[in-house]
Amino acid sequence: MQQTNRINQLSVPTNTVFHGDCVSIMRSLPANSIDLILTDPPYLVRYQDREGRSIQNDSNSDWLVPAFSGAYRVLKQDHLMISFYGWTQVDKFFHAWRSAGFRIVGHLVFRKQYASKSRFLKYQHEQAYLLAKGNPTLPKNPISDVIDVPYSGNKLHPTQKPVAALKPLIEAFTQKNDLILDPFCGSGSTLVAAKILTRNYLGIELDPQYHATANKRLHPDGIRANRRFYSPQKGQASRPQPPFGGALHSSAIL
Repeated sequence: MQQTNRINQLSVPTNTVFHGDCVSIMRSLPANSIDLILTDPPYLVRYQDREGRSIQNDSNSDWLVPAFSGAYRVLKQDHLMISFYGWTQVDKFFHAWRSAGFRIVGHLVFRKQYASKSRFLKYQHEQAYLLAKGNPTLPKNPISDVIDVPYSGNKLHPTQKPVAALKPLIEAFTQKNDLILDPFCGSGSTLVAAKILTRNYLGIELDPQYHATANKRLHPDGIRANRRFYSPQKGQASRPQPPFGGALHSSAIL
């Protein structure tokens, strides 16, 4: 059931996944209502996986500036956004972030145990920037800017992030019952991590298939399964890594 928080006398939906364009939907949200934004937008690389799956709006950047301007507006003052990005298009992402008003305060590397691609180098990491609105309070125990991540399998989405890679970020920068927004939520990994950690969540997804997948994952049965999977018992064997060429992602969206 949809819940609401009262902020600035306006109703803020929580624990909800919206189906639609994030630029339009964020316009309907109150300013300064979100505690953390954690998102993996399209990388502008026309990505297509081995099964032919692709990402909506991955071939144009028309949405980039308005989307991050909207994100800045809804984020609370002195709070943070974490955004993955496409390194080949980093100049466009920097322009969008800085135009919106964000300050760059950190860079995160997600280290994989396998190469998703091999050309001039073996590509064995993903990356995201830590972006500030105003002057957030420094954490008492900062996490490392290098995080080892397992392979998600990409079964639910062509660029699916593992929940285990996102939990440390939410734990580090939010408190229980805070509201986490993912405006490009894909199959819902950010939202699943937030719910497991007793945070409120708000997701937006354009593709109807992935919107349905995210809602299914957030059902209590799905959360129980994810909690077991991402909280292994001590001594449990590590999960197998993908063969060479498996991808955590090369494009976007969780």
